Amino acid sequence: MSNQVSHRTREQEPPSRALERQGSQLLRSAREALHTRSSDGSIGQTLAHGLGWFSIGLGLAEVSAPSSVAKLIGVRDDADNQALLRVCGLREISSGVGILSSSQPASLLWGRVGGDLMDLFLLGAAAAAPDTQRGRLAGGALAVVGVTALDVLGAALQDGSAHEGLRSRKLSAGAFDGQRRTRGQELPAGAFQVRKSITVRRTPEQVYRFWRDLSNLPKFMHHLESVQVMDGKMSHWRVRAPAGMSVEWDAEIAEERPNEMIAWRSLPGADVRNAGLVRFKTAPGGRGTEVTVELYYQPPAGKIGRLVAKLFGEEPAQQVKHDLFMFKQVMETGEVVHSDASIHRGPHPARPAHQPMLQEGGLS
Repeated sequence: MSNQVSHRTREQEPPSRALERQGSQLLRSAREALHTRSSDGSIGQTLAHGLGWFSIGLGLAEVSAPSSVAKLIGVRDDADNQALLRVCGLREISSGVGILSSSQPASLLWGRVGGDLMDLFLLGAAAAAPDTQRGRLAGGALAVVGVTALDVLGAALQDGSAHEGLRSRKLSAGAFDGQRRTRGQELPAGAFQVRKSITVRRTPEQVYRFWRDLSNLPKFMHHLESVQVMDGKMSHWRVRAPAGMSVEWDAEIAEERPNEMIAWRSLPGADVRNAGLVRFKTAPGGRGTEVTVELYYQPPAGKIGRLVAKLFGEEPAQQVKHDLFMFKQVMETGEVVHSDASIHRGPHPARPAHQPMLQEGGLS
């Protein structure tokens, strides 16, 4: 019964009250965006969604009840102003739908900023009319200024999020041919992406220092036969491949920030073209370090090669997940402990190994 009453009240709600309610919801969304992260991890996503719904609510009010909106903001209620308000309403609805349906709404939010400036210009022009209620008009202008500030904030936050994603893509996937990629380019044909994370109970400084010494990588990367460090940036990698084969390539450190990030890429002529980055970030509550690996690779035979590798249990997504778990063991215990099942191939009696296989990987 109460739901029916609430629904009936909303249907009878005047446009001015609906507009006020939409504004209150928008302000709540702004506060949430400034103090919390939304479910997908983007700090500005909640604010963007709030602005999108606000646009739709405002647009519906301007299209369906332009006379009430004109009285609310203090301008003359005539045919010309009603027509202008309907046009502005259609613009708001289009903007709101675009923001809510886009995964990267930064450009649409900047478009809202342009619309806000147009609204301020129109309100300024209306102030010269003799029958304008200047008190209400000033209140409407102040509300537009506030919404403009939120639009600028939302657009800036979305720009920052898009820039970080683009930057990661440039650092990793961006250099299969030894060159940085440009905005809008996709991964090369046949290339794939892997992203895995793990938390290690060590400081970012310890984790970065161990990983940056590339000669340590074979200690926890099971498929990595060797890494020959040639200088501070260049190295030669040799990796076990399916069916007992090996692949190798030269790689370089493309960029690094001590204790935060290392980005690499293979050089032209690699058997398997690849690039990626590893990030080191303090875990919430000081529980150690979040290690995130982003890998971009292009198998020699494209999708077919990827499927064949997966049948052999050596597909890169499986490798990265396993290697990160081994890395956690090395960093926290100083060694990788192999179970009896991992030592012996095929079915065998359960028994201790004669010579336990431990790979030393002490902390430095």
